Amino acid sequence: MKKSHRYRLSVAVAEILWSKRLTDQKVDLYLKAFGVPVPYQFDRFGPLQRDYILGTIVHEASDESVAEMAEDLGVVQSVDAGPPPKLWEASEGIRLFISHLAVEKKKAMRLRDCLRIYGVSGFVAHMDIEPTADWQTEIERALFTMDAFLSIHTENFSQSSWTQQEVGFAVARRVPIISLKMVPKGENPTGFIGRQQALLRYSESAEQIAIKVVDLLGEHPGLRTKLAAKSLTVSPSPGT
Repeated sequence: MKKSHRYRLSVAVAEILWSKRLTDQKVDLYLKAFGVPVPYQFDRFGPLQRDYILGTIVHEASDESVAEMAEDLGVVQSVDAGPPPKLWEASEGIRLFISHLAVEKKKAMRLRDCLRIYGVSGFVAHMDIEPTADWQTEIERALFTMDAFLSIHTENFSQSSWTQQEVGFAVARRVPIISLKMVPKGENPTGFIGRQQALLRYSESAEQIAIKVVDLLGEHPGLRTKLAAKSLTVSPSPGT
């Protein structure tokens, strides 16, 4: 297994395992079940559980153990994701995966629609998957072919195993990540994305947030060239 691939799998496994909110003892039991030697001191790799999990996997687990845990936790290992989801088949702009809770799909859709005029094609799983397509396969294709990732941190976002796996996938692929926190009822980003500053939404409209998202995407040279090559003046209107 290539070292870069092993590391990406390790990060994804650690993020998903941490998201399960297990006790320290259960974390060790899980790692031991896959033949991973656990350190004598729980905080050997840092006082935070997520750092301990990642450090233990990276430094102590064999390639076989990493692969087995990845399979057990549903982490896709193949680097060949096949074609992108149908939404992105003809897309030449930035492919942005929008992670959200199912109950918040309207917020995700509004932001997706506002981003479209800037050449950003947002993928909202609850709306952008063809009725006949396999749900999980389409999500995996979107995760494998996305250029950037945006997570909408509403209340209970971190309690969803789906959103946490999507976050872990984005971290493992090392794509640009934007955490959008709804204020005052949203959550702070947690896990491996908790170290970066979140984009805060107070009373701004979806149009105003879209402009901020585009500005952040434009800070990455690889994405800047994909943005729409035209200057648009957007008049802010009431948000969602």
